[in-house]
Amino acid sequence: MDSIDAFFPYSEYRPGQRHMLEVVAEVARTGGIAMIDAPTGSGKSSVVASLLAERKGRKIVIAVRTVSQLTTFIRELELVKRKQPQLKTVYLVGKGSMCPLGGEGDVYRRCEGVKAFSNSLMRDRAEKGAMVPAKDPFIIQQLRRMDKEHPLLCPYYINSKMFIQAEGTGVRMVPSTELRNKADRVIANPVPPRELSEYCAGICPYELMMYAAKTTDVVILNYHHLFDREIREQLYANLSVEPQDVLLLIDEAHNCGDVITGIESVTLEERDLEQASRELSGMAKRHKGAEAVRHVLPRLTEFIRGLTNSVEAEDWFDPAIFDRMVTKESLYKDMDEIVDDLMGLAETIREKNQKSGEFRETAIERLTEFLLRLSNSATDPAFLTVYRKDESGITLEVRSIDPAASLSEVCGSHACSILISGTLSPVESFRKYYFGNAPVTTLSLPNAFPKENRLIACASDITTAYSMRQNKDNTNRITGYIRVFCALNGNRAIYFPSYQILDNYAELTTRDIRGKKIFIEPRDTANANAALSEFLALPSRRESGVMFAVCGGKWSEGLDYRGEMLAGAMVIGLPLAPFNRVRRMMIEYYRHKFGTEGEFLCYTLPAVNRSLQALGRVLRTPEDRGVLVLGEKRFLEKRVRDALPVWIQAEMIACDCEQFREVLAQWKS
Repeated sequence: MDSIDAFFPYSEYRPGQRHMLEVVAEVARTGGIAMIDAPTGSGKSSVVASLLAERKGRKIVIAVRTVSQLTTFIRELELVKRKQPQLKTVYLVGKGSMCPLGGEGDVYRRCEGVKAFSNSLMRDRAEKGAMVPAKDPFIIQQLRRMDKEHPLLCPYYINSKMFIQAEGTGVRMVPSTELRNKADRVIANPVPPRELSEYCAGICPYELMMYAAKTTDVVILNYHHLFDREIREQLYANLSVEPQDVLLLIDEAHNCGDVITGIESVTLEERDLEQASRELSGMAKRHKGAEAVRHVLPRLTEFIRGLTNSVEAEDWFDPAIFDRMVTKESLYKDMDEIVDDLMGLAETIREKNQKSGEFRETAIERLTEFLLRLSNSATDPAFLTVYRKDESGITLEVRSIDPAASLSEVCGSHACSILISGTLSPVESFRKYYFGNAPVTTLSLPNAFPKENRLIACASDITTAYSMRQNKDNTNRITGYIRVFCALNGNRAIYFPSYQILDNYAELTTRDIRGKKIFIEPRDTANANAALSEFLALPSRRESGVMFAVCGGKWSEGLDYRGEMLAGAMVIGLPLAPFNRVRRMMIEYYRHKFGTEGEFLCYTLPAVNRSLQALGRVLRTPEDRGVLVLGEKRFLEKRVRDALPVWIQAEMIACDCEQFREVLAQWKS
């Protein structure tokens, strides 16, 4: 058996790193699940060395959430290849990022549709002797005539295929020679994701990388490839592997819960009903259920409009009342009959649209999915029926509130599953939240960075608790903390629980901040990246700025602010979700599941994690220096304090506003 050292790409181990790798190797060897909380600088990406050492011919799948995390593992595996040049690796990102074909609609559905048409045409032509579709004059002519906005054929897919004579009679489709050659080269010399389309030059990037992945030892892919059941099952079928033959590594695992519940939730708006009515009106003569369903839609619209008078931005609605209102005086005795008719209608309209090159999700399909999920939620307490109210109107939602069943299924079906994160703290709480009482190996490492390079302070006299938001003394103290913090040299980031609180304190403080450029996180994403890039570039021009941002927002997670890009971060308040009836119902669900700990797991723990993610932007390398400030007295309460990493608890200095000024003055010197 190869040892871990044979795949470890560095000259020496960091503190605790060797033990971490040994724990992972044991789980890979014996099977099971491991959760590892390892702060930035622990070298957690090197756990892949343990999986390689225990691979025994099995495939390794690494799931990441962002392109930057994908790049980290590409870099790590390239270092391993210096010791093990025979190692083969490849990555798969979402089709939305890889597909060069134009047109409207869902990229996965568009891909499915054009591949079906392309396969049919290519096979027909191959049986007539055109074994290389990309060189067939007839296919070339069809591609030239095709409406680029509503494609029925994919030139990139066609260029990826060829035919050979099958045994006996007939022909068999295989990857084209060009695709095979490019796949071999991309395995030998990985191409960065941003350069992949240019490298493929006419070949389908997804087909190329999928073909390459069949023969590699390691595949890096995004979360949706793993957590979306349909995509995962299709992926593993294409790779010709079963989950029990795969060693799974999930990076930034604190995000698993939100991603899974997001995938499992579904929404419906009034405009969806208006569009569904138009779609059904054109089907009345061809489908007997169309008119019956269409007569139900006004009752759905009536239900939605009845919620517009609500004073709540978010609240629960009773699915039983919803069912009775929808089926009342209709041809249907219950919701299941409506769903049955809708499923038939959805399939009919989908087939019709695909034949015309229309690959957008139809309103009928969205309505079908919503009513199906709503019907299932009646017997599954892990889903809540919710409505949200904003400027655009009312949105109904069947919301998943518990990722445990899906995550347990995914992780339990693999040969082993390793979940790693820099903020999986406290790891035992995440273990219970994700896997209940199932046996899971857990490990938490100390911070490996030099203690003298960081200052951690916690305010003892301010809060953003709702009962204190109008308190002038509390507000004045918060603005005092912000002014003192912003007076320090270098780029500073201040994170708030919400955009509303951000706007309030930005208005109160920005006019007093001298010598620094001010950046306020926008609510939409249009200008967010450009503003962030400008902020991070300031130190290189010997300038500095202050970033006002939101915990859990666009500027607080998954970003790497190395060196002088960020010299300090402050979190104002504890970023708890709004406490409304939906939140109370969610808490009650978790209390029933976990007892008194339930509220902490579903309500407090996510808020603490959002705070840690924001603070984690500062210290990214052993050489980085920075100030971390928890601007909220609730972090000093035992239940919340115990949720912080042990190293933060040990180093945190509790202080009031005046003491905070003194502490920072000492740090500056």
